[in-house]
Amino acid sequence: MQRFLSSSLVGVTLAVGVICAWIGLHVFAVWHLDAAGSPLLAVVCLIGLTWLSVGLFIVAHDAMHGAILPGRPRVNAVIGGLALLLFAGFSWRKLIVKHMAHHRHAGTDDDPDFSRGGPVAWYVAFVRTYFGWREFWVLGGSVIVYALILGPRWPYVAFWAVPSILASMQLFVFGTWLPHRPGQDAFPDRHNARSTRIHDSLSLLTCFHFGGYHHEHHLHPSVPWWRLPSTRQGGKA
Repeated sequence: MQRFLSSSLVGVTLAVGVICAWIGLHVFAVWHLDAAGSPLLAVVCLIGLTWLSVGLFIVAHDAMHGAILPGRPRVNAVIGGLALLLFAGFSWRKLIVKHMAHHRHAGTDDDPDFSRGGPVAWYVAFVRTYFGWREFWVLGGSVIVYALILGPRWPYVAFWAVPSILASMQLFVFGTWLPHRPGQDAFPDRHNARSTRIHDSLSLLTCFHFGGYHHEHHLHPSVPWWRLPSTRQGGKA
């Protein structure tokens, strides 16, 4: 019981921390940063927001599996829905349905995340699967509101749209293409997934461990991102 409470506290704290960090850096970059006068700081903010945007999606992903606060689906839905809204206006209901289909049919024609084309065509199909009119109007409307409030400070657009786009590429490469692409090396089992087995620091920086431990995630989908290394080192979730 104590271990369950401790794990739940860590999960909620990390999820809220990622969301708050993204909001804080976003507000600073959009409302207070002089990108033209501080180009180096602008680049640092862009890199930070891209990584935190990846984190937003991973928080939502953990919420889909009930891993943020086990046994509390409404709490997971609220946290996950907020993370997706901040990421790119994504629909919680749409993504959870498609992600569960991915787990049931990973690496097959029934997998909404899978494509038999090359990486560019696969990425385009990946984006088209999840980015629709809802996302267009949410992001477009937000940009218009920002423009009306902030005026001709064009760089503010970059600190939401660009990190989201870069994060989608990062998520695709390390969380979808590398783990699920067909290759000469056979997949270990029916999950049609492989782990990239990079160093844990790179695994965290690239995709919050969902690249380095992707096969382990398919074996233990209810394990949150921060505990994925233990599924290999300890032999169990």
